[in-house]
Amino acid sequence: MKKLLTLGVLAQLTLSTITFAQTKVVAHRGAFKNTGVPENSIAALKEAIKMGCDGSEFDVHMSADSVIFVNHDAHIQGVAIETSTSKDLAAIKLGNGESLPTLEAYLKEGIKQKKTRLVLEIKPSAVSKERGIALTRRVVAMVNSLKAASKVDYISFDYEICKEITKLAPKATVQYLAGNKTPADLHADGIHGFDYHYSVLRKNPEWIKEAKSKKMITNVWTVNDEPDMDWLLQEGVALITTNEPELLLKKVRK
Repeated sequence: MKKLLTLGVLAQLTLSTITFAQTKVVAHRGAFKNTGVPENSIAALKEAIKMGCDGSEFDVHMSADSVIFVNHDAHIQGVAIETSTSKDLAAIKLGNGESLPTLEAYLKEGIKQKKTRLVLEIKPSAVSKERGIALTRRVVAMVNSLKAASKVDYISFDYEICKEITKLAPKATVQYLAGNKTPADLHADGIHGFDYHYSVLRKNPEWIKEAKSKKMITNVWTVNDEPDMDWLLQEGVALITTNEPELLLKKVRK
């Protein structure tokens, strides 16, 4: 009996190790919080790459003259990205002296390496739905022109943008962010998986198993507290997006 119990404990430990090893770490807006560099900067991308993150997430908006910039919010330093020119936006300096990065510059840096995937969030347009689709088309075209497609995954809160990406780039991985669609809904529309806030999955834990059963991607944001990390690791989600990549990397590497 004692031997059987020991074997059972070992089996549980093995399963736990396998589950943890399968979960990948995505640095939310790059690795910025504990490194002292600005979020969504090229420096934050470099830090995520340096620490061995499996992915680095970033956000894009389009200027009035159709140049794509990397920034989380629709405004930066009081300037509205969508209604400003690329010349004005390029003059903006981040806290480390870096210029506000363009998508082109960000991708060129990201494709210099092979491990860290570039998790590209296309932000909905505050101007119009049509402009959001126009941004999407320009983004996919640039990713393709720079031969970055094999290193880029797409995410968006806008369901129409997600569907547009699947048409423009059938081989690309697309995940929906808003949390208001079941895995069955996503699967029916050709979306490859979800990237939902952890609170959505706390309320609907069965969605994790449902998505896995359909061989869909399970990604969760923005997970910064240890109890939430531990729960999601035990659930075996594919990816966890976090502002604390150092902490999460320690857990998955145990």
